[in-house]
Amino acid sequence: MFPLPHPMRVALDAARDAAAAGEVPVGAVVVHSGEIVAVAANAPRQLCDPTAHAEMLAIRAAAQLLGRDRLEDCDLWVTLEPCAMCAGAIAHARIARLYYAADDAKGGAVEHGPRFFTQPTCHHRPELFAGIGAGEAAALLRDFFAARR
Repeated sequence: MFPLPHPMRVALDAARDAAAAGEVPVGAVVVHSGEIVAVAANAPRQLCDPTAHAEMLAIRAAAQLLGRDRLEDCDLWVTLEPCAMCAGAIAHARIARLYYAADDAKGGAVEHGPRFFTQPTCHHRPELFAGIGAGEAAALLRDFFAARR
């Protein structure tokens, strides 16, 4: 077993923080020029905001820090396959590369559901890398939901 890349490790730690706060355990990290510039965890309940997915919060923070709306030289690392809303934000932000851990057959929009980046109306398609840390991310999600059943 190879060690996980640092950004995914940080995203998984953020996902654990989300779970501890009672949020669905998803974490996201934006990397620019090899440096982490934003880290976020899911927070829709905490912020009373249905758009407060980890990806959305990380993209917003990175855009604020870098002072621009286009993040074409940035990578996004996330612990769960993005939903349609987050995939749309990734495309609008022009994220260069998307790395995600666990598949989401129910709510994902990259390899499942609408397959957002394959649609002709999608004007930007990041390079995709799936399955990095999938086992650990899936276990976090399974444990989180099992504790609530």
